[in-house]
Amino acid sequence: MSELKGKIDFTLFVSVSNANPNGDPLNGNRPRINLDGYGEISDVCIKRKIRNRFQDLGLRVFVQPDDRTDDGFRSLKERAEGCEELNKEISKKKKADRDLCARIACKEWIDVRSFGQVFAFKGEDVSFGVRGPVSIHQAVSLSPVDIISMQITKSVNSEAGKESKASDTMGTKHRIGYAVYKIMGSVNVQLAEKTGFSQEDAEVLKEALKTLFENDASSARPDGSMEVRRMYWWQHGEKMPAVSSGRIQRSFNIKEVSRPSRFEDYDITWELDGCVKPEVFDFV
Repeated sequence: MSELKGKIDFTLFVSVSNANPNGDPLNGNRPRINLDGYGEISDVCIKRKIRNRFQDLGLRVFVQPDDRTDDGFRSLKERAEGCEELNKEISKKKKADRDLCARIACKEWIDVRSFGQVFAFKGEDVSFGVRGPVSIHQAVSLSPVDIISMQITKSVNSEAGKESKASDTMGTKHRIGYAVYKIMGSVNVQLAEKTGFSQEDAEVLKEALKTLFENDASSARPDGSMEVRRMYWWQHGEKMPAVSSGRIQRSFNIKEVSRPSRFEDYDITWELDGCVKPEVFDFV
């Protein structure tokens, strides 16, 4: 594996059509919005989708949901203990080398060397943390969003008998009619050197981002309802380029051509003198 060539910045524009991109469990699973009415997708949600794509690409992932586990382990603790080299070092207890534990974990799992991870489990004397080089911002919609709510009913009893619920049990589904969200992120070279995040890993991350919503369908997000429509990828030649991530992200010029109902209703351009030109991927 080769060392990361330089700092990386990236931006994705994601379209949402009649879907709930990220429900808020504390608000009846309604799509997340901020106080100004703009839609939001949490960074945790985005990282989960990236991890899922890593798994789909055949890579070893530490943080796996129960419904997508591919190694037979039922918890993070079991998965950590299942790594023979890591378990051997942790079993030394107070004599364990925490830096060595972190290096082993980074070598074993791509999401650990990408996003970092805290290894602290009940009953274990050894705990350690990894700070990852890949940072993801929470996504925000380009325009305020309208949330559409639909009342639904259950057409069959769950169980027979007097104690069963009636077939008219009611619930509510929420969705966004149409919106475009902007996702931002970067890769820090100094932290990549510590975790072993390589140039090859960066290419895998790029591929995962380009196909972020493949194999991600659910009742709240039907197939095709969420798409990556455009992606910008800046590969700098320096560890600390003269142009900051903030300036890169502020240099987008986004104009609403008409009331948004499709991606083409936004005119999105980017230009910044003195900055490396990005790779731009358009997905029609």
